Amino acid sequence: MNVSGWGRYPRGATRLITARRPADLDGLLTDGPLIARGAGRAYGDAAIGPCATLAMGGLDRMMAFDPASGVLTVEAGVMLGDVVAAFLPRGYFPPVVPGTRFVTIGGMVASHIHGKNHHAVGGFGRHVTGLTLLGPDGVASVCSPAENPELFRATIGGMGLTGVILDVSFKMLPVETGFIRQETIVARNLDAALAAFEQARGWTYVVAWIDALATGASLGRSLIYLGEHARRDEVGDARSAPPRPARAIPVDFPNFTLNRLTVSAFNAAYFQAGLWKQGEQIVPVHPYFFPLDGIGDWNRVYGARGFVQHQCVIPKAHGRQALGEILELVSARGSPSFVSVLKLLGPDNAGLMGFPMEGYTLALDFPASHQTLDLLTEIDRRLIGYGGRLYLTKDARQSRETLVAGYPNLPAFRALRKNTGADSRFVSLLSERLAL
Repeated sequence: MNVSGWGRYPRGATRLITARRPADLDGLLTDGPLIARGAGRAYGDAAIGPCATLAMGGLDRMMAFDPASGVLTVEAGVMLGDVVAAFLPRGYFPPVVPGTRFVTIGGMVASHIHGKNHHAVGGFGRHVTGLTLLGPDGVASVCSPAENPELFRATIGGMGLTGVILDVSFKMLPVETGFIRQETIVARNLDAALAAFEQARGWTYVVAWIDALATGASLGRSLIYLGEHARRDEVGDARSAPPRPARAIPVDFPNFTLNRLTVSAFNAAYFQAGLWKQGEQIVPVHPYFFPLDGIGDWNRVYGARGFVQHQCVIPKAHGRQALGEILELVSARGSPSFVSVLKLLGPDNAGLMGFPMEGYTLALDFPASHQTLDLLTEIDRRLIGYGGRLYLTKDARQSRETLVAGYPNLPAFRALRKNTGADSRFVSLLSERLAL
């Protein structure tokens, strides 16, 4: 069957295998190479096997929780949203979350996902105390910072290419309420936005929506959202709020829907709305952390052709220059980026192939087209010059040269894959395209 990632570009033919219990995996690796797939939220080709794809959603049991340490152990196919639903009422929240709750815990490990608090606590892999990995020989091994540490570090951010993650143990964060104390800051341009990031270092969560089509003196204008888990005495009469049912987009939008005119109009309206929301508010956790989850199948906005997300990280020393050049390129080409997000990342060496490093990360969405691919190739050229790299979980089209330039630990990762035999057992379209 044909399978795609969340971006719906590219698509690949694969044999889909479903695992509902660990015993289903016995002898599976003798049938040929495969790649594990969680909720299908990797944007590009990371979770599509050229031969076979192993769907892990059936391994969705929560196995153990220790209130004394806060360590939760779950099967790899457990959804993040289910963890939040089960443990937020008990006073716990995952230590790191991405921009959607529709991801599996195994996928969060394989992607070494980062959140709005990376500058403060690092990526998700930093909070993993151990995991069980099915290796290329069909043997399950426990991996942790103390046990099989090299394999553990290669699996954090390893895109499922070291083995099949069976279960994960990680430390939850105690919280008092299901609300966030949010402060909205308006930045009139890129310099003001970066200054706001620096001044917000004391906040746990920091993220910015950025207008990628603004030009001139408004280049990089942004709305910056700061956040802290609200205390009981700050919530007042507010009541816990579960996520609202998503309003699904029923059909693919026509290709002409997203263009410079429509996206510029949306950006202008969104920025003006932000002006009215300046200051502090108490908001539920779901709209703060997972704003796009309120729109079901939002990827259909880009039409049947799909879209490409370009998420890069740029070393902080070059952040202002590089971000300015990228935004000027996007604006000059008139490329409509519907979702544009800026965050500050802190130091992170938890994963051998982990994406985060200290600097600014910018995520831009574009409709898939030849013009988009040409633009992104030009952005990559600038990115390499500034020592940046691309997020493999979002990638669908970077070159091997861009990968080599951005990931200094790539030779060690390739050597580990070869030495363990993982290179012939765990294969994805991503690993083939980039020779991982």
